[in-house]
Amino acid sequence: MGEPFEDMFKESKIFSNREVLSPHYMPHNLIFRDRQIQEIAKFLTPSLRGDRGRNIFVYGKTGTGKTSCVKNVIERVRNLPVSKARISYINCRIYNSRYRVLQKIVSDYLPLYAKRGFGMVDIYEKIIGWIEEDGKVLVVALDEIDVVKDLDDLVYTLTRANSDIKSGGITILGISNNVSFKENLDPRSLSTLYENELVFPPYNSNELAQILKERVESGFRKGVVDQAAINLASALAAKDSGDARLALKILTKAGEITEEKGGEMVGPDQVGEAARFAEEDIAYELINTLPEHQKLIVYAIALLSLQGSRYKRLSDGGDTYLFSGDIYDKYVAIANSLHREPKSSRWYRKYMVDLDMQGIIVSYESGKGVRGHTKLVKLSYLPEKIKDTIEKTLAKEAEL
Repeated sequence: MGEPFEDMFKESKIFSNREVLSPHYMPHNLIFRDRQIQEIAKFLTPSLRGDRGRNIFVYGKTGTGKTSCVKNVIERVRNLPVSKARISYINCRIYNSRYRVLQKIVSDYLPLYAKRGFGMVDIYEKIIGWIEEDGKVLVVALDEIDVVKDLDDLVYTLTRANSDIKSGGITILGISNNVSFKENLDPRSLSTLYENELVFPPYNSNELAQILKERVESGFRKGVVDQAAINLASALAAKDSGDARLALKILTKAGEITEEKGGEMVGPDQVGEAARFAEEDIAYELINTLPEHQKLIVYAIALLSLQGSRYKRLSDGGDTYLFSGDIYDKYVAIANSLHREPKSSRWYRKYMVDLDMQGIIVSYESGKGVRGHTKLVKLSYLPEKIKDTIEKTLAKEAEL
């Protein structure tokens, strides 16, 4: 009975430090991102001096190093004795409303007030008073800013606060996977933004190979990972998205497969087997991080794929496609059932383009003769798993 548990504590012959292989691990040296780090630091310089600088928005696909670079700059800034800035890093996946964001700021710098149940106005005034004490600048780093439910209210509050602050100010540092998220803002909120923008490009195959090589040296036993395995994992991730997290996940999974089978070397065969699992895991993680209405659209596609209302494109091996109009109708019904205001058809079309670019759906124009001229859509992943994933997320959000 004890043998399986004893095996769990045996020293791994494949891995030496699993933490280094985690997507949450922060390497001290972020290779191929020197320019982006310097740009972020340059944009923050006025705030560090105590001046009201521009707001900063950092964009890029998942796994391009946005969060790591921002955190790297934050850690360096915190060690500068002359800085007049205070930085509050906030994960908007957790702190997903204006009130929660302001509460997090208070928790970071005014902990005595954090748990006293103050209302919005009281919290706001506490923050303003704290900034004015010595004319400091508060930099609010909002990771995944686009998932904040009342983003208009948050942006308006943070930017308009500079009109109320007599000495010092607030700078927003927003991080997002969605380059067009600002287009969703109310003109009132958009007009208050005065910002610098920085877009992170995807990593190419050679860059990913070098990133993996550095992690392999610390995370795997010496000599157990073949260079061909590193090259293949890098090529697969570069072809798909240029996502360093995907490349790392593929190689880690390949190591796990090798260990489970009692092997001693991680090679291309193990990487090929691992890629199928890793890509699927990343896809479901990505779906979980989608903005609310994009998630509801994907949910509508999954339900329709399982329920019917479909069109079979006979010339494509029997693949099942859905009418874009049917998807929109289903999305509207779902949004209404959840007491959400559905987005217009114009925004729906923009969201579909985003989902296509991220590889979550595949679409094509039907041409004439199929309900006139329409777009046909199918999911890139199993609708059953996507349905279950989103339903779990919706249930958690309902609990919150």
